[in-house]
Amino acid sequence: MEETKPKLSIALAVYNETDNLAACLESIKDIASEIVIVDGGSSDDTRDIAAKFGAKVMVEENRSNFHINKQHAIDACTNNWILQLDADERVSTMLASEIQKTITGSSPASAYYLKRRNYFLGRWMNKGGMYPDPVIRLFQKGKAHLPAASVHELMTVDGTTLWLDNDLLHIADPSFTRYLLRSNRYTTLQAADWLKDKSIGTSTLSILQYMIWKPLVRFLSIYLRHKGFMDGFPGFIFAWYSGLHIASSYVKYWEKMTSKVS
Repeated sequence: MEETKPKLSIALAVYNETDNLAACLESIKDIASEIVIVDGGSSDDTRDIAAKFGAKVMVEENRSNFHINKQHAIDACTNNWILQLDADERVSTMLASEIQKTITGSSPASAYYLKRRNYFLGRWMNKGGMYPDPVIRLFQKGKAHLPAASVHELMTVDGTTLWLDNDLLHIADPSFTRYLLRSNRYTTLQAADWLKDKSIGTSTLSILQYMIWKPLVRFLSIYLRHKGFMDGFPGFIFAWYSGLHIASSYVKYWEKMTSKVS
């Protein structure tokens, strides 16, 4: 009897991804035996595009912590191997081939880190902490999950982890407008996390720390320590605005803390 090869499920959580989804699904159509998508109630053609690729689509609330929807997509997968993707990511031909070889190997790990290469303001970034930008995305069913406690979290893994060699391409911020939209969402989530930590406070010392000191330290770390300057002007912009993320998050936190009605 011929041995059955492992099948791969693709899990995505999406919301209004007409501009990205087709290219993402096109990049994995030759290795996927199942595509599971949780859609957060898109108002564009996202679900129509998903249907063209034969995806199983579940419509849910567009939760602010989108890791919840990602985990729902993962839970709905039926195969023993799962590749979790975002709509703005692409699996190269070389990575697709490596994934196929990995899941058919004799001694697989529970989960694998992928090296993500980020596209920012018209160029592929190589420094500033933007590469290799490791993310756990390929794993055996039941061996990894998203706690969904924070937008910045990594998957937790039950078992061993290894690395794949080829890059996962991330077209996150091709324009500054998209970058600012994503930044607004992330800073809102960060402020919500801080609201659970009453030790941050709204004193003058806290304001100086979160509006000036911490943003400056982050900027210098990305731009100098991690050599963001080698990525030219986009490298400077990424470092500068990464620092401003802290300040923006704090303003939202401060606003909530000081406008509460007793």
